[in-house]
Amino acid sequence: MNGNSFRKMLAAGGVLAAVCAGSALTAYAAGGLDMHTDYPGMTAKAGENVTVNLEFDNSGAGCDAALSVQSMPEGWDGYISGGGNRISQIHVPSGTNTATASFQVEIPADTADGTYQVVLAARASDSVNDTLTLTLDVNELEVSQGDFSSEYPEQEGTAGTSFSFNGTLINNSAQEQSYSLSAEAPDGWQVSFKPSGETTQVASIQLEPGASQGLTIGVTPSNNVAAGEYTIACSAISGNEKLSMDLSVTVTEKYDLLLSTPDGRLSFDARANAESDVTLSVTNNSNVAIQNVNLTSTSPTDWNVSFDTPTIEQIDAGATVEVTAHVTPSKQALTGDYVVTMSAGSSQVSDSAEFRVAVKTSMVWGVVAVAVIAALLAGIGSMFRRYGRR
Repeated sequence: MNGNSFRKMLAAGGVLAAVCAGSALTAYAAGGLDMHTDYPGMTAKAGENVTVNLEFDNSGAGCDAALSVQSMPEGWDGYISGGGNRISQIHVPSGTNTATASFQVEIPADTADGTYQVVLAARASDSVNDTLTLTLDVNELEVSQGDFSSEYPEQEGTAGTSFSFNGTLINNSAQEQSYSLSAEAPDGWQVSFKPSGETTQVASIQLEPGASQGLTIGVTPSNNVAAGEYTIACSAISGNEKLSMDLSVTVTEKYDLLLSTPDGRLSFDARANAESDVTLSVTNNSNVAIQNVNLTSTSPTDWNVSFDTPTIEQIDAGATVEVTAHVTPSKQALTGDYVVTMSAGSSQVSDSAEFRVAVKTSMVWGVVAVAVIAALLAGIGSMFRRYGRR
């Protein structure tokens, strides 16, 4: 081989080596080992734990690579894990995505806003190694914070009203989240959550990234609720965040009075010109106390009706007060049924009840009437005997 031919072979070999070397450096790091992640730049908040999934490629022979955190901000805590354990070494077979691991880092709660870097290293030998730089933007306010709100969070109604609120739950994060729904309400109240337009109650909602869900929130106060303003604290809690919303219900005054008897009977027996006692029950079904409840009556002519407590000073909400009515029919009353109307009322509300009174006359007068009739018949008979023959 002459000198010119040898120089040409060296030149060709140099070009080929340069091309191959350039191609290898473009696809892989030193020695063909490549450590990478799909999201090397992330946003996080102070106090958060961040997990980064790592993948490894190897264009050479399979190797064992030592893993380490080459650099990390002071005060941060991080480690590499695989198979549920912390690891310091990983076997990377030849090929693409042949090994995986995870990097967990805890950002201190007092970390100031800013951009921070973490450098990870994978090293099989001096010639087979790679590094990966992670960039974390720390913000005091989490940009992925969701929202739980209602356009009209305040409503008003009387006791016995069921309230319905329209709410919206928004997942502003970059990942799917499952929100558990709950509410804190006064004792005896009922709160339900239903997806808008549906009839089925739910306890949780699954939302895709950036998705929102309308909710119908039903609030039913207890039966004996007093007038006033009440707050219902609603929460939507996922593994990453807690969203809250306060609903306000104002229960207005409702007046309802019932006049009856303890056993519900609205009839009794009485005798002419004799007093009969009837026990009345006055029940306040309002959600507020009622003051100065007056008892009155309407009865037939010459009857007398009085009450042992003509005026009840106060009946608390939900309470019952008993009053005795004294009823005396007229002495001229004949045997039969009569109607006596009794009423209980205040300046806000009233109620009345009609009582059927079965009046019976005295047995003495019945005996006298029989005796008089008998005497008349005897007198007529005597006259016929004395004057009948004439």
